Amino acid sequence: MRTNPACLSPSTLSPNLQSLGPDCDSGAQFALQDSEMASVKLEDCSQTLELSVNIKDEEEEEEIGTSVSHGDHVETFSTSREQQQEDDRAKRSHHCPHCEEIFPILSKLKIHLKIHTGENPYSCTDCGKRFTTSGNLTVHQRVHTGEKPYSCSDCGASFSRLGHLKTHERIHTGLKPYSCSDCVKCFTTSAELTVHQRTHTGEKPFFCSDCGNSFSQLSHLKTHERIHTGVKPYSCSDCVKCFTTSAELKVHQRTHTGEKPFFCSDCGKSYSVLCNLKTHERIHTGVKPYSCSDCGKSFSRLAILKTHELIHTGVKPYSCSDCVKCFTTTAELKVHQRTHTGEKPYSCSDCGKSFPLLRTLKHMNVYIQ
Repeated sequence: MRTNPACLSPSTLSPNLQSLGPDCDSGAQFALQDSEMASVKLEDCSQTLELSVNIKDEEEEEEIGTSVSHGDHVETFSTSREQQQEDDRAKRSHHCPHCEEIFPILSKLKIHLKIHTGENPYSCTDCGKRFTTSGNLTVHQRVHTGEKPYSCSDCGASFSRLGHLKTHERIHTGLKPYSCSDCVKCFTTSAELTVHQRTHTGEKPFFCSDCGNSFSQLSHLKTHERIHTGVKPYSCSDCVKCFTTSAELKVHQRTHTGEKPFFCSDCGKSYSVLCNLKTHERIHTGVKPYSCSDCGKSFSRLAILKTHELIHTGVKPYSCSDCVKCFTTTAELKVHQRTHTGEKPYSCSDCGKSFPLLRTLKHMNVYIQ
């Protein structure tokens, strides 16, 4: 294509063409890589200007080169695609002036900045809570509406947040992507891993403001605080008793149902509480983990050790309301009170005679035999 230079204004030419000026030789050429070939020749009486643009496909060419010819002098500029992409990303990235966060989109940076400024422009009409984004407000409002738009395709359970659904789905897939670097245990969520790691570090970041006790989990602190407040939110539907935790209520309800789900593998005896089974199993194993620091005697149960230690201290915390006598255990007090009441709960099946102590009945049976 040939064009009269008089028909082209300086603004029509590319910057490279304009920079040549009137000193360029006849036949001066520019080679720029492109997917198509375009040739523009500008002819005058004394000189011809030819521009060739030839850029190859990006997948075939790794370098972007620009050659400029001024007669015998040629300059070539070469930039790798990776460097150019890096430069483009740097131009598009938006840095937070308060921290090290970088965002590819300006709008995301603006949302992030509200964390530093404390700006919460979106408020809940039900409870007054304020939020940084409209999206966070929408999620919060589901607390009031009860809306749970995300359902599990495996079991039908529904959730108010997509993230909660994704975490739940790992129950079905068995996926546990978070592993402990100290042991081989794996966890479904990063929160579970964080709590577990405290068993290795001993960290207990949650403190009771009343007594100073510390806990590794916030839920444990909340339960502990009920000791000070006296709150017992879990009530039995069969009687009037209330409990601090749901676990305590569950154990209590077995007194009504008679359920004893924990069985001894050695003798078949069953228990309503797991700890009672563990204590019972020591009869078979002979394990006595609790030792007296004064005499070295060992016991299978902590309560028995505590009672035994009263022998060394001389403490007798249980007193008779009818006389001035005091006793080390409630069992001893109960036996003593029968001297006042005359109660004899143990009777002989052969002669019908009654006794205040079981050991007395057994002794008499042996004596008779």
